[in-house]
Amino acid sequence: MECIQRLSHRLLPSTVTGICFKTITTRSIRVSPLAHTRNPLRNPLNNPRPVQLIPGIRHQESYSSSSAARAGWFLGLKDKKTDIPDIVKAGDPILHEPAREVTVEEIGSDRVQKIIDDMVKVMRKAPGAGLAAPQIGIPLKIVVLEDTKEYIGYAPKEEIKEHDRRPFDLLVIINPQLRKKSNKSALFFEGCLSVDGFRAVVERHLEIEVTGLDRNGQPIKVDASGWQARILQHECDHLDGTLYVDKMVPRTFRTIENLDLPLATGCSKLALDIVQDVAWTTSAMLLKAIDRFNDLVVSVYVTAGNILPSTCLIG
Repeated sequence: MECIQRLSHRLLPSTVTGICFKTITTRSIRVSPLAHTRNPLRNPLNNPRPVQLIPGIRHQESYSSSSAARAGWFLGLKDKKTDIPDIVKAGDPILHEPAREVTVEEIGSDRVQKIIDDMVKVMRKAPGAGLAAPQIGIPLKIVVLEDTKEYIGYAPKEEIKEHDRRPFDLLVIINPQLRKKSNKSALFFEGCLSVDGFRAVVERHLEIEVTGLDRNGQPIKVDASGWQARILQHECDHLDGTLYVDKMVPRTFRTIENLDLPLATGCSKLALDIVQDVAWTTSAMLLKAIDRFNDLVVSVYVTAGNILPSTCLIG
């Protein structure tokens, strides 16, 4: 062996010999997951979100650049992580903090436009019918909503009809102001992207008007009814730091697997209170509501509203 090594040193330059007998070393770096940022300052636009690395992946750095080049074709086959924010889940205090209004000067900025683009991407990827900026960790009064024919098509026809659910194009509303147009309300199971796997009954107005600014800073007014009205109320609640579980009908919170089970005993008194609060309800409608609840039927139909399991995640 000694003779071979001596011979190699005579035939080859010392630098080449060193490379041949040198072991390429690597060092591993574990990347820690980065949580979404919550900035307590008044203006969240001054603090851009940090770039999120893929949590839990061991990234290797090699002192040999040629090895990385040779592996480049293989690395290109891997799916790249889409650079969009994660949805903030219930339990995070930011979901209970009121958002602030966006100034007219801020609307046209690259930062706000990127926030809007990210919100649309997150909503469609989830998928959901709406999303508010606090749900991606941005305390600004911005909501996006969209309900397409394709998304609606996944719901049962009976549910679509009872929810008065109709498709509408993408809406971006900045600094929304909501006003009810009538005293009519409806009771439906409602879900949220920030409260995964659960539903609860929430009472919402059936007809509302929302005014605000679009993404170009121009005034916008939306007259909504049915399920679109529910989506808008749900998203505007997020801007006030309110989740649907803060407004849900008691004893109706359940997992999506249990949506078809009967309502809990005691909900009949709730039905009485709701119906009596509606001035235009007749005694016949009241009796009908009581009978329905006493039978513990999930679907309750009254003029004031109705309850039906929902497959739609709002936002």
